[in-house]
Formats: sequence, C-alpha cells, structure tokens
Amino acid sequence: MGELAVEKHAQYILSVEKRKDDFESLVMEHLRLNGAYWGLTTLDIMHKLGSVNPDEVVTWILSCQDKESGGFGGNVGHDPHVLYTLSAVQVLALLDRLDAVDVDKVSDYVAGLQKEDGSFAGDIWGEIDTRFSYVAICCLSLLHRLNKINVEKAVDYIVSCKNLDGGFGSIPGGESHAGQIFCCVGALAITGSLHHIDRDLLGWWLCERQCKDGGLNGRPEKLTDVCYSWWVLSSLIMIDRVHWIDKNKLSKFILNCQDLEKGGISDRPDNAVDVFHTYFGVAGLSLMEYPGLKPIDPAYALPVDVVNRIFFQK
Repeated sequence: MGELAVEKHAQYILSVEKRKDDFESLVMEHLRLNGAYWGLTTLDIMHKLGSVNPDEVVTWILSCQDKESGGFGGNVGHDPHVLYTLSAVQVLALLDRLDAVDVDKVSDYVAGLQKEDGSFAGDIWGEIDTRFSYVAICCLSLLHRLNKINVEKAVDYIVSCKNLDGGFGSIPGGESHAGQIFCCVGALAITGSLHHIDRDLLGWWLCERQCKDGGLNGRPEKLTDVCYSWWVLSSLIMIDRVHWIDKNKLSKFILNCQDLEKGGISDRPDNAVDVFHTYFGVAGLSLMEYPGLKPIDPAYALPVDVVNRIFFQK
C-alpha cells in the first residue's frame, strides 16, 4: 500500500497541464476547465499550489468566459455551461481572485437557468438534473448571490427527487446514485435544509456502498471506484454518519490505486491514472484526515481555509 506519494502526484498533475497533444489531453479538451479545478485543488490540498503561476491560470480562465452570457465554457471558444462556470468560480476562489470577474454578470447567468418548478437547466439547451441544482447553488453561494434565485423552490425540487431508500436521483423518480446524492445533500447543506433528509435511512444506503476490497461503489451491484470516496464520504460527513464505514479499509483502497512510478491515482488498482480520480482520491483521504493534507469542505469541495476566507474574512 505505502503512503500517499505527494511529490509524484504533484509532478503528474503539472505534467498533464503541459501536455497538449496526447490522448488524455485530447479526450479532456471539452472539459479542460473541470480538469483545472481537479488538478489545482489537488495541488492545494497537498500544499503544492505554489508550483503554478496564478496569473497565467486566471488569464486562461477568463479566456473561457462567454462575454455575452457571463457563463464559462469548458475550454476557450466552447459554449457556456453551469458545470464549467462553477469550476471557474472554484478555481478563482482557490487563488483568491474572485475579483477578476464581474460577479453579477456570472451570477445572473447561473440564476437565469432556474426553471419555474425550482429546478435548474445546465445551459440554454435545457437539460434538467439535480447536479445542476447543486452546481448553481454552490456557485451562487460562493459569489454571495443566493438571493438571485428562489431558494425555497430550489429546495422543494431537490426534495421531490428523494426516493423511498433515502437517496436521490437526477430527476423525480430517478434511481438513487451516490453522485446525485452528494449533489442533493450538498445543496441542502448549503441552503440550511438538511432537515429534509432521513439521516439514518440515507446513511444506511451510503454505508452499504462499501465493498469487500474497502472501496465504495455508486449503486448496488456496481464495481468500486475511487471517485466514490468523495461522493459517498462527503455525504456521510454532512449527515453525521461517516462513522458507519471502515475508513481504514477505504484509505488502503485509495492508496492501492496510486501509480507510484509516474504519479496519479486510478479508479481501481492497476488501471490507468487520470486527473479526475487523482483529485477524488486525494480529496477522499483529506476527508478522512490523512496526515499532511489540508482539510476539505464536504459541501463546497474546496479546502476549508478557502471557504473560511470567502465567508468569514471581511
């Protein structure tokens, strides 16, 4: 198993940013802004954010903004979407550079995606998903602009997606899934609405996601995957039921997914690594208070010191 290979993972993340023509870079082109959030947040959790030039990052992020709508695309010249807009806001928050954007322009874009029933579309094409509810609420909260939406309707819509097993789906009646559960629990946490959750029922569903190898899956009968170390753990923490899983076994599972030669973390042991799983693996270890890592906020998915700076620093 070994320990977390911090130096190797930092080198891996920095190398991914420099490569532009290999397979991993090409398949990630449409969501490069998400990749920047995953990579830079991982570096910050590992106390390695000083390895990047913040001015270069901010300049590139601003080049991904659609000046007409105020939203951000996944890369330069790409259409705006609420998913990439949150990543842009999170990275700017990470770098303490939220002053680089017109906050009202960005928040107007996000708020404009709310529908009459309280749900949110991802972009102008109208797909509805509880992921977008979380993303919009998280984004507006970080920008201190939650007053621009109907929070009560947003909460009511999320609650309408709750299932008999205690979990949440992407739409009303949708199957419970750990990723959607994180989004719904996170949105309810940010809006002070966790009283809508049956903590024991949902906690039981979530703790049953731990498999024999120590890892977590996203739904019953599925394979374990490092990324659920975040989706499941953060949800359990927000509802005060994280003691219901074996954190030691989960830590071992994550550490076994490391590439100790080239750096990076994969979905399962001995698979190819990527920035997505590297972030969620390190973030999961942070949630379990792994030595030497910054603590991460389970609702905002940013280091606790960054969240505190946004909400408590004048």
